[in-house]
Amino acid sequence: MRYTIYSILAVTVLMSSTAGTQQVLSATTVKSSIPATATTATTGSVGFLPAVFSLLLNTTVDTEIVAEGYNLFAPLSDTTTYLMDNDGNTVHTWASSYTPGHAVYLLENGQLLHTGKADNTTFEGGGAGGIVETIDWDGTVTWEYSYSSSEHLQHHDTVMLPSGNFLLIAWQYKTRTEALDAGRNPSLLTEAKLWPDSVIEVEPTGVTTGNIVWEWHVWDHLIQDYDATKDNYGTVADHPELVDLNYVQNGTADWTHINAIKYSEDFDQILVSVRNLSEIWVIDHSTTTAEAAGHSGGNSGKGGDLLYRWGNPAVYGAGDSTDQQLFVQHDAEWIEAGSPGEGNILIFNNGTGRSDGDYSSIVEIEPPVDASGNYTLASGESYGPSAPTWTYTAATPTDFYANRISGQQRQSNGNTLICNGPDGYFFEVNSNGETVWEYDYGNRVFRVERYPFAYSGFDGTDLDDE
Repeated sequence: MRYTIYSILAVTVLMSSTAGTQQVLSATTVKSSIPATATTATTGSVGFLPAVFSLLLNTTVDTEIVAEGYNLFAPLSDTTTYLMDNDGNTVHTWASSYTPGHAVYLLENGQLLHTGKADNTTFEGGGAGGIVETIDWDGTVTWEYSYSSSEHLQHHDTVMLPSGNFLLIAWQYKTRTEALDAGRNPSLLTEAKLWPDSVIEVEPTGVTTGNIVWEWHVWDHLIQDYDATKDNYGTVADHPELVDLNYVQNGTADWTHINAIKYSEDFDQILVSVRNLSEIWVIDHSTTTAEAAGHSGGNSGKGGDLLYRWGNPAVYGAGDSTDQQLFVQHDAEWIEAGSPGEGNILIFNNGTGRSDGDYSSIVEIEPPVDASGNYTLASGESYGPSAPTWTYTAATPTDFYANRISGQQRQSNGNTLICNGPDGYFFEVNSNGETVWEYDYGNRVFRVERYPFAYSGFDGTDLDDE
């Protein structure tokens, strides 16, 4: 029997339906500022989160088929990060001096990895950060690193490597002169500057210090067919390993807008989501910094050139708009070992600009990679696959649309946890696309991450399952 509590302001009525099996653990209705015409379904107990003051929270739990664990998220307008159980109860919080910039993670050592938004007036784009910090379970900041200046700014995401170092996404500032010297078409340089992306690896050396021990810059891997006087002039379609400086989806300084980064220890490779080109890229991390700036070296023998790309083959001259499959996507990630689809790539396809209307989807693709991390590309063709292996959309596709931020995470039971970021709405679907859990926070959230009860980050805390 499925039980749902419908709440209008402070009025609560218990209803029942036969659409599945639900367990109502408890229910709390909080006075809401939602107009009286609005209704919100609430199942489970509502945690004491800030949103309850202005929004009626919604938690629905199907205890038989929901992936167990705790949900981590950081509202973009809040300096507090929340850990919440599947019933909507807050079980732990961390305070920071910064609002997120944007990602947060719970590390295996129990510390919170938190990006923070610095005061930087040079780079004022979406996802601006500048601070990466770690905070222990008791709230002590154990490391706070700033990568923010008039020349560069960390943004969106970060990842901790097995070595204990951190990979950061960062913008680098290029003047109009530097852009034109690289072969940029001046008609595409509407803001007289560019912010090409880079990836840096930082080794913590003290509470507020770190050494940059490796770096990669898209600026070192350009091709263009506009200015024949430049060294990088060539036929774009002949160089899928390079990035066309004059392919743009908008004319802003934030040309590529990488918004997610992940690391594969098996291949020593990095996966990034390149929103403003509607592509994902894979690059080699096994290189030295010198090799990463060139076209040879590392496990791949290709230096810092792209090993794989997918989503919009028109960017490298291997297709046109009819071949585009990603549309300003977010949160590309390898599915972790032990979860169905492990090794495949899962992507939040925001869906702005589709020919059949704007709507979002979650896509899972199986990249054409061998056991050694080499990717297959037939001459003159685009990178496969030709279609995703699994896709989630709403029954009426336009009912699910997040035009920015957002993400997803595959669970060990095969379900997929999804975050509609602009709405702060989290929901979990099974492999058939059926919703088995939902929670409405009601304010902007970059992503939500779920950690199982046995996760090592809980060892020795009050949430230790042993």
